[in-house]
Amino acid sequence: MDWSKIKTIFILTFLVLDIYLTYEFLKVRAQNQYELITETSIKDKLAADKIKYPVLPKGSIKDQYVSAKPKTFTAEETMNLSGQTVSIVDGTTIHGTFDKPFQLGEKFEPAEMNAFIKNNILYGDKYAFWEFSEKDKKIIYYQKYQDKFIYCNKNGSLEFFLNDKNQIISYRQTLLENIEEMAEKEEVISPLKALETLYQKGMLEPGSKITKVELGYYTYEIFTASQVLTPVWRFVVNEKENLLVNAFEGQIIELNNDEKKLME
Repeated sequence: MDWSKIKTIFILTFLVLDIYLTYEFLKVRAQNQYELITETSIKDKLAADKIKYPVLPKGSIKDQYVSAKPKTFTAEETMNLSGQTVSIVDGTTIHGTFDKPFQLGEKFEPAEMNAFIKNNILYGDKYAFWEFSEKDKKIIYYQKYQDKFIYCNKNGSLEFFLNDKNQIISYRQTLLENIEEMAEKEEVISPLKALETLYQKGMLEPGSKITKVELGYYTYEIFTASQVLTPVWRFVVNEKENLLVNAFEGQIIELNNDEKKLME
């Protein structure tokens, strides 16, 4: 056995390994420095244009695509709904009219609806409060999955309609069901990166104030009997405009007029 040759091979092997590890270290450090410079740069630009935003979530955030389909309601399901007249439209929409209107307080608080929804609405725990529109006399709830809103989806909403006495008299309900995770979770882009995209595309006017930043879901693809939902970052600007950015691809989602109404 030629120990001299073996020794040379070991030395060369460790030398190559050292060179590789050094290369990887320098690459990671350069990447981290680039990200730090980029982060500092966008923060400086936002500050220069006096664009304010809340504290953003930090660290690695992972999510995934999910699939869902509109629920078909049955007459058997609605039989236990007492104190109301119920009809099912196109199989996927419940219309209910209450025998006795539900009186709201002088100053509306979502909490006063909790028991009412639990006692009068099928699968009421799958929705969360979205908006009280005094102008349209509506209280709007949207479906949630994994504690995240499903945005702009007419198949996952619960709307209550009021009369002039501030009483709930009827409602309309749809629901997404069979929600399934389609793949392993993967890292989404940071909210700061999504914010940078909005800024670069001219979606944020100087002096804008972002009042809310949250992760939710938006319909990515619609098929005959189902749909695919993708994670999105939602930014509420000046407490009125909703801007969505695909949390995987980083693209701004252009909402149509119907979707904009759902987000109001």
